[in-house]
Amino acid sequence: MSTIISGTCLCGAVRYEVPDEFHAAFNCHCSRCRRATGSAFKPMAAIVFEKISLVQGQDDVLIYGEPQGTHDVHCRHCGSFLYSYIAENGNGHVAMGTMVDAPSIRPQFHMFVGSKAPWFEITDSLPQFEGLPG
Repeated sequence: MSTIISGTCLCGAVRYEVPDEFHAAFNCHCSRCRRATGSAFKPMAAIVFEKISLVQGQDDVLIYGEPQGTHDVHCRHCGSFLYSYIAENGNGHVAMGTMVDAPSIRPQFHMFVGSKAPWFEITDSLPQFEGLPG
């Protein structure tokens, strides 16, 4: 049985749980992720979307994007970005900064470095991909 990771938004209105069964973790530098987080990149952990359970604040979420398609889930009160649904592959991308508990996975690569913030320098030794890896 997997350890359960809990996560929350800044104000605490929305909480989720997810098993520590992530199959990838990465730092995305695309302009969309930078704008969604207000940061140089978005650290995410990927898991089958159905494994993410919203345990508090079902009426407090704001869906940005297509509710039946690819979308982001935010807290409608504080604006925290919590996770995404990727319709093309059924994955969920959990914003690692919202996890209360530490997952066993760590970021494995940087993606979309071709559009990274010009003021940010990547200083670690993780692999870098201009776009999607592979």
